[in-house]
Amino acid sequence: MDFSAKLDALQQHLTTTRSDAEAAAKESRDKVKDRIDRAQADVDKEAKEAQANAQSKWAQMKVDHHARMQDLRAKIDQRNARVDAAAAEGNADWAESDAADAIDFAAWAIDNARVSLLYAIDARVNANERAAAARG
Repeated sequence: MDFSAKLDALQQHLTTTRSDAEAAAKESRDKVKDRIDRAQADVDKEAKEAQANAQSKWAQMKVDHHARMQDLRAKIDQRNARVDAAAAEGNADWAESDAADAIDFAAWAIDNARVSLLYAIDARVNANERAAAARG
């Protein structure tokens, strides 16, 4: 398996996320909402693909997380529809905390991916060594 390609794709995801966050911090709310809609469409597409191929526990975890995020987004939309300035400040704090938690979760997932990647490489090296020993 070409782990380098997967790691390159992960790096591109991170670069895109950083770029979106930096640009959004300087944009109007309407532009930020457009950016959110585009990002959400990407997530929705990936979740549908994962659901169609939910053969592993990670794929199912992605599907489950997507459902929780959809619920969260609905709650945010409901709150935004009925808030005053003070409540909006609380919602912003809450959303920032949620984003920080999501980043922490992503870091945890990357750490676990690293361990899984190393185990996979070890298993492949072991299989190759045993095959070579059996041949000769």
